[in-house]
Amino acid sequence: MTFAVVLAGGIGSRMGNSETPKQYLMLGKQPIIIHTIEKFFVCPEFEHVIVLTPKAWVAHTENMIKKSLGKTDRITVIEGGSTRNETLMNAIRFIEKNYGLDDDTIIVTHDAVRPFVTHRIIEENIEAAKKYGATDTVVPATDTIVESKDGEVISQIPNRATLFQGQTPQSFNAKKLKELYESLTDEEKEILTDACKIFAMKGEKVYLVEGEVSNMKITYPFDLKVAATMLGGDLTND
Repeated sequence: MTFAVVLAGGIGSRMGNSETPKQYLMLGKQPIIIHTIEKFFVCPEFEHVIVLTPKAWVAHTENMIKKSLGKTDRITVIEGGSTRNETLMNAIRFIEKNYGLDDDTIIVTHDAVRPFVTHRIIEENIEAAKKYGATDTVVPATDTIVESKDGEVISQIPNRATLFQGQTPQSFNAKKLKELYESLTDEEKEILTDACKIFAMKGEKVYLVEGEVSNMKITYPFDLKVAATMLGGDLTND
């Protein structure tokens, strides 16, 4: 079985003074999160769409989904964890409890604030996860990347030809991801940035799926203005 996992646990601290988590800000006529969920909901490849949010926003998210997408038993909203990876584990536990977890269980995980993901990217993530067990969506780095160990002077300038910018989806064999995560020490868990690093830390290969520049993450107020222009709708959060 294949499951979509929409990660909506962030509070959007870089969005400025908004008291609303960024995934709930309006983009055109709908909240950002609804645009994102819809991209996965319309894909028949998914057995179920699991949305993970802060506890205080679970009921609100359920109501928004019902209002925008209608009453459906293909979407479930549950509480996320204290970290991104604990949130993923909550999704896997939900799957294990309700559907069982076997060697063919695939999860396609995606940021709630990337509403422009394409069907092609989703399809290629599913295919690559089934074939390889772990995949990350990336685009080639277009800017020169500068490393500074002290934040004051350049330490090195890596070869841009070998560098990529990570996006989402990140997709995995769910059983393998769970096994690797549970094998980590507390110290290893503290340095995790995302689920792909779990595989990399354990010497497992993570294969690449080509993303799109348009598959942007809405992080800052400027991003929301760009997204509104891309959508062709009105920005209602000024």
